[in-house]
Amino acid sequence: MLYLLPAYLSENSPIDYFAPTIKDIIMNVDHYFVENEKTARKVIKFFAPEKKQPQLKLFLLDKYSETADLKEAQKLMKEGVDFGLLSEAGLPCIGDPGNIMVGWSHSNHIKVIPINGPSSFVLALIASGFNGQQFSFHGYLPIDKEKKKKEIQNLENLVNKTGFTQIFMETPYRNNQLLEDLTKFLNPNTKLCIAANINDPETELIQTKTIADWKKNKPELHKIPAVFLIGK
Repeated sequence: MLYLLPAYLSENSPIDYFAPTIKDIIMNVDHYFVENEKTARKVIKFFAPEKKQPQLKLFLLDKYSETADLKEAQKLMKEGVDFGLLSEAGLPCIGDPGNIMVGWSHSNHIKVIPINGPSSFVLALIASGFNGQQFSFHGYLPIDKEKKKKEIQNLENLVNKTGFTQIFMETPYRNNQLLEDLTKFLNPNTKLCIAANINDPETELIQTKTIADWKKNKPELHKIPAVFLIGK
């Protein structure tokens, strides 16, 4: 089996936000594909503090990984060893390279089992007030200033033309600069939803305002996980 396990979006997320089956799986699985070892160990401890960390066998699966780099793990899976797959936050395979091993598993007749959990962009979408029937998730916008400006304006044009909600994110330490660019390049009447620290009972921010209103009072988003949505 390859279990696709959720990670928390905030370390302060209440444990009862999650299905009890996650702990059961972690207690019975020792092998994991992880995007970040330190984060994965914290997530495992969050769900199953009794799990003995030394018995864990973690295989790094990041944007540079290829299936050829994971031959030891593949051999174990073919021999019948169960694996879990953990992202840094939320559900795996969205905004991370977990699909590499999911695709391999399908090709090698290994059962893939997705487990319910939070997805930051889905939670942001349903809380935004925007069109939830038709939307696009773009992941990360370009870093280059001119390419980013062009992409921001392209997303705004898509909203105006189709009504489809446009969803994207940024590396947390660049959030403030992204918000600055959004308020600079978008029309003042365009609506923007910012969803930050989702699932944190104390600091969660989810608000939809026009660009004109955001300009009056920009939130501090430096190093805070956030999702941005443009919509109607």
